[in-house]
This record gives sequence, structure tokens and C-alpha cells, in this order.
Amino acid sequence: MSLNRKENIAGWGNYPVAASYLVHVRNNQDVLDSLQQGNLVPRGLGRSYGDQAINDSQFVGDCTKLNRFLGWDPEASVLECEAGASLEEIISTFAPRGWLPMICPGTKFVTIGGAIANDIHGKAHHIDGSFVNCVLSFTILVADGRVLTASREENADLFWANFGGLGLLGVILTARIKLRKIESCYFKQRSIKIKNLDHMLEALEQYDHEYNYSVAWIDALAKGDKMGSGVLTLGNAAKLEDLPAKLKADPLKTHKLSKLSVPFFLPSFTLNNLTVKVLNRVIAFVQNSPKEFIHYEKFFFPLDAINNWNRGYGKRGFIQYQFVIPEENGRANLAEILQMIAQSGCTPFLNVFKRMGDGQGVLSFPFKGYTLAIDFPVTKQLFEFTPKLDAKVLAAGGRLYLGKDACLEASMFRSMYPQVGDWLNVKRKYDPQNKFNSNIGRRLELEA
Repeated sequence: MSLNRKENIAGWGNYPVAASYLVHVRNNQDVLDSLQQGNLVPRGLGRSYGDQAINDSQFVGDCTKLNRFLGWDPEASVLECEAGASLEEIISTFAPRGWLPMICPGTKFVTIGGAIANDIHGKAHHIDGSFVNCVLSFTILVADGRVLTASREENADLFWANFGGLGLLGVILTARIKLRKIESCYFKQRSIKIKNLDHMLEALEQYDHEYNYSVAWIDALAKGDKMGSGVLTLGNAAKLEDLPAKLKADPLKTHKLSKLSVPFFLPSFTLNNLTVKVLNRVIAFVQNSPKEFIHYEKFFFPLDAINNWNRGYGKRGFIQYQFVIPEENGRANLAEILQMIAQSGCTPFLNVFKRMGDGQGVLSFPFKGYTLAIDFPVTKQLFEFTPKLDAKVLAAGGRLYLGKDACLEASMFRSMYPQVGDWLNVKRKYDPQNKFNSNIGRRLELEA
């Protein structure tokens, strides 16, 4: 295989950008040919925000063509598919039959391989946990050319290290995943207007035991006695008997692909503190919905309604900064963090707050505590601010989500993930020559 022309490739945040050789993976040999000439990182639909699936002057393996369904067991609700299959493809096929994925993040445009690499989570983490909990096994092409099966019983070290492993241990080829049986594609929801941070934490404590799904939008620019204000949305899957007659007529209705799109990168000055304040009021109004029943599309994937919405941040791009901190002293630490963000001048936007349950895995992000995800447009000022925020998160006993990170330094990463040594032992065992690598792999020194 000869080298193709380099392409500028970025994650969903359009920052950073790397000139890489893009390989369209159709079979195992495409991967092996690339590994003979350099190193490679597998890539799905490119919804990781930062430098997880880019690789300066090396290979990026586009695995989206490996998207076939290989087997289906309706009695056990178990699907076997290639790792390039997306949640969107699974939902489109199986929702009309009465099944949805067990774990849904904020977009349906993620592949199964990407879901494993980032150990994705959703609005029900405090109940369902992260993506590892629905994966029974997977096959993976490792550096020496072998295709291994990994599960909790077979090659267990390889299984656990891949959840949150950022694609740095091999190319996942197929997976067996469990789906959730449903009676309808609707959720019974409740929206609560939140006055401040104390009210937010009290509401989560009160309602998390009643609702499987919970997520809050926070106004990160609010200060004083309004700090932490926003809207908390709660929900449970609607049973057929719950639905009004109009929805009961077609309870397993699926989504249509959106025709709305941001056609070009908006000017960088579009998002500023003034426009964000206006947009925050609009978001608060939309989130505080009086509707009792809502379709999964709007419940799980509201941003999927606009294609290429990431262009709204301009060509400079943006980062999504997501952290989790323990519940212990959570109120005081969250107050300090929110104050830092509000005073940073970095224009925080689309701020999502959740409560998480117990975590597992080696480099998996979640643990029991509070998580906040914030979008920041890229500016020089931002890169002066994020190290200060990193230090505060670490001091609070927290860590950042590697599946979205673009700026974390290696030393800070090791402090946030003290179990990295266990992961590196697996890396040395299966990829001692670092045949699978990426920009984030080098930045965080995730090399054998």
C-alpha cells in the first residue's frame, strides 16, 4: 500500500487539526498494511471532541464501512455487529421492533467501536452505568496481527483496558451487545426550574431515586444567589399503557434524519457573553417543557436536530471540558468551579450537569459524583484558564473525560488517573511497539 495524500482531520470540536493519512478500512489487511509503514488510530464517526482520532503525519483508520449486523438473538436481546455500526443504524433497525440501545450518549452518531473506546455514558449513568455494562464481548485486531476475543472471562485484561482506552490497543472489529426491550419510543418527562446550586443538588437527591434518567442545563454565567440555576429534566421510559391515544397509535415511531444544517463556519465573534446570555434564556425556555411525553430523539439527542452544529463555534473551534468530582464536599467545590468559569471570560456555552453512579474499568471516566460538561470556544485566553481549572478539579478529587479532552497535560492526567500504570501494562503486553497511537496518546504519554 502506498501513502496517500495527507488530509487535515479534526474531532468534533474542530480543534486541534492534524495532517494525517486517512485509510478507509474495509478488512484486516488494510490495517496491517498501514502498521507496516507507521502507526494508526482507528476512527469512527469523528464525534470525539479533541485529538482522540487524529494522528500527525501517521495513519487514521476510518472504520465506518465495517458496519454490518452479524447476528440477532431476540430472546436474549443480544446483537452481534461490526464495530463500525452506529447507534443511529441500530436504532433505525431495531426501535420499530421494540428495542433501543441500553446506553445512549448525547448523539446517536457514534459507532460501537467509538462507544467502547470512550466508554460512553448517558442520562442514566446513576442507574445503568457506562457502555461496558451492555457489552458482552468483542473481537479486536492487535499489533501482531492476531484477532482476539475479549470478554469478562476471556482476555479480561484486554477487555477492561479498552473501555476508555481511546483506540490505542488495537482495532475493534465486532462486538456482542445487549439491547433494551421497550414498549414505546417515548419517555415520560418532568422539567423543574432550578433556582440555584443548593436547589439543584437537593432536586437531584430527591428525584434520582424516582427517575432513571436525569440531566440538567446550568447557566454557567449566573452569579451570586443565582449561581447554579437552570433546568433539571427527569424521565422514565413510557409504557404502552401510559401513552395518550394519539401516541399509542404509533408507539414505536422512529426518527427522521434532520434536514437542518449549519452550512458554514460562523464568524468567531458570534458567540460572546452577550449572545450567550440571550441563548441561555432561549435554552432555559425550551428545556422547561410542559410536554409530559417526549420522543427518544428529543429526549436523548436534541443536538442531532441540527447537522454540523459544531460549525457554530467558528473555524477556531471549541473544546468540551467535562469533569467529574466526588459528592463529598461537592457543593463547595462546584461553587468554586462555577465561580471560576463565570469569571474566566471564556464564554461557556451548552453546560450539562448530571449525577453519576459507580464507575469501573481502567481508564473509564465515570465514578460516583457530579459531572459538568462545558463548551468553550477556542481563544488564547482559554489555554491560560484550563490548567487552573484542571488543578481545581484535581484538588477536588476529580478528573477529566479523556473522550472529550484536548488540553490536559500528561503529569496532570497521571494524577487524575492513578491506575494508568495498570493500563500501560496491558499496552506493553499487546502493543509493545506502539503500533496504535494518536495525538492524545502521545500528549498523555500513553505509550509502552
